[in-house]
Amino acid sequence: MDSRKQYSHYSDEELVKMYQDGDQAVLNFICEKYKPLVLKNSKKYFLVGGENEDLIQEGMIGLFSAIGDYDITSEVTFFHFAQMCIDRQMIKAIEASNRKKHSPLNAYVSLYDEEGEELDEPAYLADDPAELVIEAQENLDLIDRLKQALSPMEKQVFDLYMQDLDYKEIAAKLGKPEKSIDNTLTRIKAKAKNI
Repeated sequence: MDSRKQYSHYSDEELVKMYQDGDQAVLNFICEKYKPLVLKNSKKYFLVGGENEDLIQEGMIGLFSAIGDYDITSEVTFFHFAQMCIDRQMIKAIEASNRKKHSPLNAYVSLYDEEGEELDEPAYLADDPAELVIEAQENLDLIDRLKQALSPMEKQVFDLYMQDLDYKEIAAKLGKPEKSIDNTLTRIKAKAKNI
């Protein structure tokens, strides 16, 4: 049965409750229903060094969080709660991007010693090998924890995404609709942020 027909007669609050009670199939319906809101809200903002697609992904992560965090007993409608979560996620991404834009100024390394003499080998040329190994191990641990949180389908998509395939290529390889893969990647990114 087409999910639009299956779920169209439920209120947003009922749909969210169904998802929170374990109906995974309703998630795609909610995401598709709210994607126009994400697209509309993404046009209000500008991400320095990024593309509008990045903001849309952040907005979808905000929507996914809203679906999981919405309190059914709240007097606030799901629409308004989702709109707030979508905007908040986009604003956080913009703020993070702006901090990174200034990181070269905040993390500079001097080419001169305290007396003003030029250094023979600037500190920035010598990365500490121990730090590089620790950072690599932390990244592997993070990936392992993320994989434990993923569903079998999400693991398949994640593995292909880590091979530098985009969502269209993943969809073709798995024989799934592009929208489904796009939604799966959004869920994976949301889970990654919570690890």
